[in-house]
Amino acid sequence: MTLWHKEILLLIALLILLGLLGVFIGHFLLLYLIALSLLLLRQYIQVYRFEKWIKFGGAGKYPENNGIWGDIYYHVYRLRKSQKKRKKKLTKMIDQFRKSTEALPDAAVVLGGHDEIEWANKSAMRVLGLQRADKGQRIINLFRHPDFLGYLKMGSFDNAIIIPSPVDSSIILSVRVVAYGAGLRLLLAQDVTQLKKMESMRKDFVANVSHELRTPLTVLKGYLETLKDMDDQDSPLLTNSLRQMQNQTERMEHLVDDLLLLTRLETQRKKTVCVDICGLLTAICNEEGNLKSASERIQLLLETPKGLMGVQEDLRSAFSNLLINALKYSPEESLVSVRWYRDGNEVRLDVTDHGEGVAPLEIPRITERFYRVDVKRNRKLSGTGLGLAIVKHVLLNHNARLEIASELGKGSCFSCVFPESIICYEQE
Repeated sequence: MTLWHKEILLLIALLILLGLLGVFIGHFLLLYLIALSLLLLRQYIQVYRFEKWIKFGGAGKYPENNGIWGDIYYHVYRLRKSQKKRKKKLTKMIDQFRKSTEALPDAAVVLGGHDEIEWANKSAMRVLGLQRADKGQRIINLFRHPDFLGYLKMGSFDNAIIIPSPVDSSIILSVRVVAYGAGLRLLLAQDVTQLKKMESMRKDFVANVSHELRTPLTVLKGYLETLKDMDDQDSPLLTNSLRQMQNQTERMEHLVDDLLLLTRLETQRKKTVCVDICGLLTAICNEEGNLKSASERIQLLLETPKGLMGVQEDLRSAFSNLLINALKYSPEESLVSVRWYRDGNEVRLDVTDHGEGVAPLEIPRITERFYRVDVKRNRKLSGTGLGLAIVKHVLLNHNARLEIASELGKGSCFSCVFPESIICYEQE
C-alpha cells in the first residue's frame, strides 16, 4: 500500500470518528468545521515551510516530516541533487570545450540569433581584433568588411570567403559560418596567408615557365616546318619522325597556351561587355574543327535571346572546351545537343552527349588540372587535360557554376548555370 493510500484511509477514518463523536455530543457541523480548520492550518504551515526551504535553493538537509510532505521533500531533494550533478557535468564539458577551442589555431566565435557575440577564443581576438568586452556586440559592428557583410546577409554558408584580417591586412583569412542549434552560428576564421603566398608563387612559376617556353617552341616549330618542306619522302622513317615531332610540338604549344590562359583567368580580370550568347554559340558550332564532320553532329537549341555581361573571349574558350569534349568522348555518329535556355531566374547552357560517361566518384575531380579519367578506349584521344579547369575558372569569374550529370555508358550533361545578376539584354 502506498503512502497516498494510507493518508486517504487515515483521513476517512478520522472523518468517520469525528462524525460518530459529533452525533454523540450533538455538535456535528461544529466539530467538522473545527477539524477542517485544523487540517487547513496544518497544510498552510507545511506549504510555508516548503516555500521557505525552496526560496533559499533547497540548500542543506530538507526538514524532517512525516507522511506525504516527507515524500515531497525527499523527491524534491533528489531532483535537486540530480540537477546539481548534471550541472556540474555540463560545466565540466563546457570548460573542456572552451579549453579545446582556446587551443585551436583558428579563430572561433559563437554568434547568437542576431549575430551578437556570445563567446570568442584567443585566436579570434588576435586575428579579428575582438576583446572580452565585446561580448553582446553584433559582429557586423566590429568586422565591417563588405564581403563579410554580404556573406552574412546572403545566409548561404556552403562556401568560405577569403578576406583580409581587420587587424592586419597582410593576414589573409578564410572565413566560414556554420549554423547549429536554435538560431546559433559558429564563425570560423583560418589564417591562409601562407597558402595564398604559395598559390601565388605557383601561378607566377607556371606563367613564367609557360611564357619562356613559347620562344623555343616557336623556333623548333619553324625548323620542323623547314625540314618537312625539304623532305623528299625517300625515307619513311624520316617522314614519320618529322610528322610525330611536329604533332608533339603543336601539342606542347596548345598546352602552353592553355596554361597561360588559366594563369590569366586566375590573376587578371578583363573588362566585361554585353555578350550575344546566341551569336557566340552559333559561331562556335559552325567553326571548322579538327574533329571529323563535327558540325553535322551538333544540335543547337537557342530557346532564349538572353545575353550575358562577361568576357566574350573567356566564354568562347569555356563553351568551345565543353563542345569539343562532348564531340571527342562520344561516338562519331552520335548527336551532341547544345541548349541555351532560361530556367527560372537563371540561364543555362546544357551540352549533352551520348558517350562513355563519367563514374560518380570521378565527377568531383574531372575539373582538376591534368586529371584524366582512367578508361580503356579503342582510340587514343589528344588533349592537354586543362579544358574543364578552364571552364571552371571562367564560370567562377562570371559568378556562375558548373553542374555535371553523367552515367557510365549512357552519356553526360555539362551545364553552365548563370545567375540573373549578369543577364544583360534580349536579342531582337
